[in-house]
Amino acid sequence: MTPADPLFWTALLKIIGVNIVLSGDNAVVIALAARSLKGRQQKLAIFWGSGAAIVLRILLTLFAVALLELSWLKLIGSVLLLWIGVKLLIPENDGDDIQASDNLMVAIRTILIADLVMSLDNVIAVAAAAGGHWGLLIIGLAISIPLVIFGATLLLKLMERWPVIITIGAGLLGFVAGEMGWEDKAIAGFTSQYPEAVKYVIAGIGAAFVVLLGRYLGGKALEKSAEAQVEHLGGHVHKEADKAPAGSNDSVR
Repeated sequence: MTPADPLFWTALLKIIGVNIVLSGDNAVVIALAARSLKGRQQKLAIFWGSGAAIVLRILLTLFAVALLELSWLKLIGSVLLLWIGVKLLIPENDGDDIQASDNLMVAIRTILIADLVMSLDNVIAVAAAAGGHWGLLIIGLAISIPLVIFGATLLLKLMERWPVIITIGAGLLGFVAGEMGWEDKAIAGFTSQYPEAVKYVIAGIGAAFVVLLGRYLGGKALEKSAEAQVEHLGGHVHKEADKAPAGSNDSVR
């Protein structure tokens, strides 16, 4: 695959797209971990924490690309990527377990550990989108990392204003998962019987699966959250009624 090949640019756009969409949570982690620092220390924590996390992410991604060349691992990665896409559409209370710190080194360590734990989705998705092309992978990461660092906050605001961006991103992950699963060496004897176009049909089914299941589970999560809020308010009303003086509920005669 060369820059003259349209597939090169398609794969490059997929790498950039999945990396940016999946890095919103990482930006939130960085902001939360450094929120108690002041002035220059806050900037240093964001710079060094992000830098260290990016280096580790690149190393993990390169490692993942090598692993995905083994039989069956693309199929396993495909299933995992489908679930990651579905989770993207399920509301979560992000950042509740991220502690702020007024110490620079502690904040950097928090950013590094949290970002590393949360980067599994990025690593698998980017490695899958690269399709084993190392040069394409490096170019894609080199372009997307500055976009993530400088544009994540803006992207989060855009996602809040136009939630359809999240749905498109989740669908993209499902598309990549479908492609990756179809290309696994373990089923090459089966897939080689079919034309190349079938792979994109499977990829489209993967995208539809993620969006439909994600929206369904997301709706269920919102309903459950609403019910919990109603129960909480009801319990609060009962407590207030119990505290009221005896006879306060007597009717006026």
